[in-house]
Amino acid sequence: MSMQSENATPHWYVVHTYSGYENRVATNLEKIVDNRKMGHLIHAVKIPTEKVVEPDGKEEERKLFPSYVLVKMIMNDETWHVVRNTSGVTGFVGPGSQPVVLTDEEVEALGVENVVVALKYQVGDVVRVIGGALKGHIDSAVVEEISADSKTVKVSASLYGRNTSIELDSAWIEKIN
Repeated sequence: MSMQSENATPHWYVVHTYSGYENRVATNLEKIVDNRKMGHLIHAVKIPTEKVVEPDGKEEERKLFPSYVLVKMIMNDETWHVVRNTSGVTGFVGPGSQPVVLTDEEVEALGVENVVVALKYQVGDVVRVIGGALKGHIDSAVVEEISADSKTVKVSASLYGRNTSIELDSAWIEKIN
């Protein structure tokens, strides 16, 4: 089986493990990466978890997907064999022996990688709405607030003759020069 070249972009893949072996697989894989100096090929190993507060008030961390580990790597013959032959791994998720790449949306939904959105505007800038339901209805607005993850923006705009505060998707506005 011939995979992508080594200068390819790293992607997230899902690895299936024996039940209860998630932590052991993650630890073993990280040790192999360190020992073989493969950090440039296998970038990260994550076990998606969530914090749950029990009725007695104790906080517990639970695995979101028991028997699965996520690996960010550049897929090639060497990395495929290293991951596939790690103790406790039963295989990659995908048809046959072809691992499936997680989409950016799936990675974001799983919360395994913090995606920082670089915006070309800041609080106080004058912007126009270029997407969403208000596209074409607002000529200009002033950015009042940007969410911590930069995904939503609160703007002040004149809508139907009234100054209104509106929350929009950050991709729906652009700075007016």
